[in-house]
Amino acid sequence: DLKEARALQHVFFSERGAAKIPGLKAKPANIKKVALIGAGLMAGGIAMNFAERGMQVVMLDREQQFLDKGMAVIKANYDRSVKRGSKSQAKVDKALSMFSLTTSYEDLRDVDLVIEAVFEDMVLKKEIFQKLDAVCKPGCILATNTSFLSIDEMAEVTKRPEDVIGMHFFSPANVMPLLENVRGAKSSERTIATAMAVGSRIGKWPVLVGNCHGFVANRMMANYGVEARNMLIEGNWTFEQIDAVATKMGMPLGPFAMGDLTGLAIGVEARKRNGTFDPETVVQDWLVEQGRLGMKTNAGYYDYTKDRKRVPNKDVMARVEQTRKKLGVTPRDMTEQEVFERLFYPVFNEGFKILEGGFAV
Repeated sequence: DLKEARALQHVFFSERGAAKIPGLKAKPANIKKVALIGAGLMAGGIAMNFAERGMQVVMLDREQQFLDKGMAVIKANYDRSVKRGSKSQAKVDKALSMFSLTTSYEDLRDVDLVIEAVFEDMVLKKEIFQKLDAVCKPGCILATNTSFLSIDEMAEVTKRPEDVIGMHFFSPANVMPLLENVRGAKSSERTIATAMAVGSRIGKWPVLVGNCHGFVANRMMANYGVEARNMLIEGNWTFEQIDAVATKMGMPLGPFAMGDLTGLAIGVEARKRNGTFDPETVVQDWLVEQGRLGMKTNAGYYDYTKDRKRVPNKDVMARVEQTRKKLGVTPRDMTEQEVFERLFYPVFNEGFKILEGGFAV
């Protein structure tokens, strides 16, 4: 098909051209030692990328027990890789030797790049950036892995906003190739050049984007997930069937499988604080309340076997039916075309809005 061939060519050249920033001439900093703030799933996945490229990695968290738990997850990931044959034991041992753990910010004085990767709480992130500003050496890049919060608001609490940038990885961060580097209002060319160069160095597809709520990927995909969850209640479709429409379109995962992969608890703390967390009428909130957080707990919308194969769960669909009754919804017939349009048209439209706003090129 000629149209499909041209579309694939466009994607191919766009991916490779995205790392080229028009007019950017600054030389990137030489990054040898990296710090991660946090030892959770995202921080651990990000850290693996650097360790595997021979860079020293310091992981910092409030308590040693969090660090120990984080390292256990990293080691388990590597054990699976060795069993699958995708990595040798020697390569894994070398990567693990690059890690050091600490609970003290004083141990970050000599790092070249810091990536904050704690949960989405602006107050906490500001506190962290103030501490980093006080201890990190001049020229150290201060990055945040936030998925939607303002880079500028974090930069404002430092005396070096020119060194602050967003480096938004996607879960699981050791696997997913996309890296959104988010330009702040005062991010210097050196900072931008460094984030782009580092992204390429660790094997990611770095893309420079503007600072708006959700940046590009999450902003585009937000309504994709919302519409999927709405249709689950409104229509007589199961989450497996809705996922199948997305994969038929060419997506590697449907919205519910993707939610399980990235983690269903993302944003939960913020929703609890603003009073919108509602397990009684929101199926995803009920899943979180039940401890079904996605693939990391082997249970989310789907159940997961030891080798991470998805298995439908009857209790989840039973909960969907209960929720429909609580909301007074009688599920109606939906065509595959309607499911397709409601999933993807909002994505297309948001993409055009992002281009119009100058947040992507």
